[in-house]
Amino acid sequence: MTLVVMLDSGPLGLVTQPKATAEGQRCEAWLETLLTRNERVIVPEIIDYELRRELLRGGKTAGIERLDALVATLQYEPLTTEIMRLAASFWTQTRRRGRPTAADLALDIDMILAAQAKTLEERYGDTIIIATANVRHLALFAAASPWDQIT
Repeated sequence: MTLVVMLDSGPLGLVTQPKATAEGQRCEAWLETLLTRNERVIVPEIIDYELRRELLRGGKTAGIERLDALVATLQYEPLTTEIMRLAASFWTQTRRRGRPTAADLALDIDMILAAQAKTLEERYGDTIIIATANVRHLALFAAASPWDQIT
């Protein structure tokens, strides 16, 4: 099995920021290290959506250009009906357990992301870990870790 890193909006947002920050530079170096080692790094469609909508709203064209460049470079994974149906199941399970991860009327991106990770893991037999700042919600259904702890 191969380790595959799936990016959440936290690390993807850090590396698409047009203004360099210390954390953004560390995250970019981390990503470059993964790519130098020929690790598979995935940009999920739902995360592209989550980040892109905020960049568009803020008129951050440099950030959009950086996002487009990363999407062209990394493995982009679109959503499927299978993923969305599993996400609906995850959403329901969290509520039945009394542990919702978002408001009832919100599009629960965390459950969609976790469902995509599980679906791809089952499809390809790879170990997929979500690089995130929100381990708590995602870890309910998928492997997740802070990006800077994935080596």
